[in-house]
Amino acid sequence: MRVNKLAMMLALLLGATQAYAENPTINVDGLTAPVLGQVTNWRRDIHAHPELGNREFRTSKIVADQLKKLGLEVQTGIAHTGVVGILKGGKPGPRVALRADMDALPVTEQVDVPFASKVTAEYRGEKVGVMHACGHDSHTAILLGVATALAGMRRDLPGEVMFIFQPAEEGAPEGEEGGAPLLIKEGLFKNFKPDAVFGLHVWAGLHAGEIGYRSGPFMAASDRFTILVKGEQTHGSSPWRGIDPIVTAAELITSAQTIVSRQIDITRQPAVVTFGAIKGGIRYNIIPDKVELVGTIRTFDEDMRKDIFHRLTNIAEHTAAANGASVETHIPADVGNPVTINNPALTTRMLPSLQHVAGADHVSEIALVTGAEDFAYYAHEAPGLFFFVGATPKDRDLAKTPSNHSPKFYLDESALDLGMRALTQVTLDFLGGAHTTK
Repeated sequence: MRVNKLAMMLALLLGATQAYAENPTINVDGLTAPVLGQVTNWRRDIHAHPELGNREFRTSKIVADQLKKLGLEVQTGIAHTGVVGILKGGKPGPRVALRADMDALPVTEQVDVPFASKVTAEYRGEKVGVMHACGHDSHTAILLGVATALAGMRRDLPGEVMFIFQPAEEGAPEGEEGGAPLLIKEGLFKNFKPDAVFGLHVWAGLHAGEIGYRSGPFMAASDRFTILVKGEQTHGSSPWRGIDPIVTAAELITSAQTIVSRQIDITRQPAVVTFGAIKGGIRYNIIPDKVELVGTIRTFDEDMRKDIFHRLTNIAEHTAAANGASVETHIPADVGNPVTINNPALTTRMLPSLQHVAGADHVSEIALVTGAEDFAYYAHEAPGLFFFVGATPKDRDLAKTPSNHSPKFYLDESALDLGMRALTQVTLDFLGGAHTTK
């Protein structure tokens, strides 16, 4: 059964390669150019009205309404706020899935644009600003544009396309499931098994007009951890009467830095251990009874991943014991994202498509990225290709530009055009090299 599946996959890839060789000058401009203005409007509207994971109610309605206007088969309410549309072409052919994420981040925007977010929400019990600081607004708009463009040529389209608009890529709220794992769990591919799945991400680390890719392992596995340090509350003037969880937590954080710097062989693969939040205490003269630490672990190797889990747990328990405190560890705290792996055969197959839309000099293989993506789950279900589209204006220094997740993250909107053309091109080329004209 497994051999037959592999043979079918190779046959599809070889067939798609032959189709591209026969039609090497496919041009998608005639399909995408008329849609670009609307894509820009969608992006700005969604940017001004961001929503956190599993709460993308307004965004999902915009998506669903547009897909229904296009005459697609539309499913809503999957994985809370997810929307899935299926476009059936007028000719037989393979099946392709395309994915965009819709959620924003608990970040207060600091970008001076007319459509800057003024939205606030509650996150982990605190009032926070909400911003599309990772560019998911552009992903949603781009995929809506691709759906619109392809729906306009459905009679000549070989095969079928699934458009996945996914909630909670940045992670579901505590106590909830979400994102790609929940979509798959709820039967995303039960009746539609794709032969390939594609996705993109706008990226501050590349200039506008550039595309970055990597064959094989591309983005890191990510795991979230929580460590609760338990002490004994007392007056700040007499610390000897209690057990100080703040000092214990500080020692724990410092000691944990040696995991990557001194204990892990980083010549094999890179790894990251980051503490992202410390929460404890309420008043200047009270030593609290507990401190909560949360953070993330990024790895590219499963054995190294498990080793870091063990070492961090060991440091937490022994540091606490040395200070007379105790710890409650959740390492990892939940099921994390696996490594995002681009199928090598599919990557080789689609590279000419990316080079065609951006120009060969503007497509480059980039280094491993310690950022993570739950697109990895889709790539476990079907051959996958995930690539980056440059978001930083060409006149800006990449070394000084704010990164994704920054309150100053800025998108050069020409990325919308390149992203839409790239995703349309790889789709058409994989489906069989359909002809389009300007």
